[in-house]
Amino acid sequence: MDHKTKNIQKTISGFSKLSKVGKLKWLAENFFKDPQSTIEELRSYWHSDDRQQKILDGFSENTISNFPMPFGVAPNFVIDGKPYAVPMVIEESSVVAAASMAAKYWMTRGGFKTTILGTVKIGQVHFKWYGEGSILRSIFPEIKLRLKKEAMTITSNMDKRGGGILDIELVDFTDKEEGLYQLRCSFETCDSMGANFINSVLEQFGKSLQLFIEEHPKTSDQANKLMIIMCILSNFTPNCVVRAEVSCPISDLGTMGSNLDAEALAYKFWTAIRIAEIDPYRATTHNKGIFNGIDAVVLATGNDFRAIEACGHAYAAKDGHYQSLSHCTIEDDVFRFWIDMPLAVGTVGGLTSLHPIAKKSLELLGNPSAQELMKVIAVTGLAQNFAAVRSLITTGIQSGHMKMHLVNILHQLNASDEQIKNAVIHFNDKVVSFSAVRDFLQS
Repeated sequence: MDHKTKNIQKTISGFSKLSKVGKLKWLAENFFKDPQSTIEELRSYWHSDDRQQKILDGFSENTISNFPMPFGVAPNFVIDGKPYAVPMVIEESSVVAAASMAAKYWMTRGGFKTTILGTVKIGQVHFKWYGEGSILRSIFPEIKLRLKKEAMTITSNMDKRGGGILDIELVDFTDKEEGLYQLRCSFETCDSMGANFINSVLEQFGKSLQLFIEEHPKTSDQANKLMIIMCILSNFTPNCVVRAEVSCPISDLGTMGSNLDAEALAYKFWTAIRIAEIDPYRATTHNKGIFNGIDAVVLATGNDFRAIEACGHAYAAKDGHYQSLSHCTIEDDVFRFWIDMPLAVGTVGGLTSLHPIAKKSLELLGNPSAQELMKVIAVTGLAQNFAAVRSLITTGIQSGHMKMHLVNILHQLNASDEQIKNAVIHFNDKVVSFSAVRDFLQS
């Protein structure tokens, strides 16, 4: 029996009940060729502080080790006149360097400007109503009052902070699916991301709606015609948006190290953005580059990068086709580059208050409010996008990326410190590729 067949046949009952050491031992003995070295290696990544390790273990289930990610910093960001050093957690070569380059470039051209366009978040109660739609619509004002009243025990603290329930709408989907309706609820959650708060309120709404239908004289005999399907927030937040932008006279762009003059460079940059607005194949890669910057800050500050990504991509398709999240204009000899980015983030609660590095990231940023963090994240995405497009229209993306990737290749080929030093010198003016680096080491 080969190793692969052995793995397929191995199952276990009660894995979650094993101790952390027990889980690690069982996995090492059944799925790895060298169990002892595997155990030693994975244990070497455990936090030396038992208290901190317990906090990390509490974030997930069936943990056996920690997965380290590089924690970097991009300095020289000037946002609305305020300097920042931005924390970034990412494993891709050149991302932090590119963001830093863009920050320094715009630092001398007025910096980044931001505007909060909205902070509204959305939750939904999906239900089926097989009674008369006219009755449901006629009593909806009463339903709204009842829902808000019975959720007050959940919303009182948020209300005191200036947040809470903003509105509740009845949305009719019966033209698409028989009996399908939705309570579309809008919320303000202040400095928290608010997922747990919103979901708790929505689940209370579902219970209240059920009771209301059972008790109201117009619907009590039709209570069996109501079915609550689910109560859940939406990660699509098109009204929780921040704008980040840069602008300067075209002549101030300089040549960016190319043989193009500023006017030609501006036009080429504008055309590159226009392509991403038109072509979804280009837009996907274009927006991925934006998320290189956004996700790195979201991760560093303990926020949910998966929700941010899902919302961002939905927002990119809101006009009927998938397109660039960033935009560019050249008008009256002024170059303007901006992004409108939906960002539902928090600076209190959840991992932001528990993860030791996330707390340091927020401290590095001056312990910002959620709105200030929205601004920093959007600016980092725009900076990353600017750096990527600048490279694409001048030197090409691989030149800088592969030089940053050189050390990774050398480590992969088990190069010594002396070999790494010599290789960095050798490839200073040469194209970096895996085969070229391998040939250099062999020679």
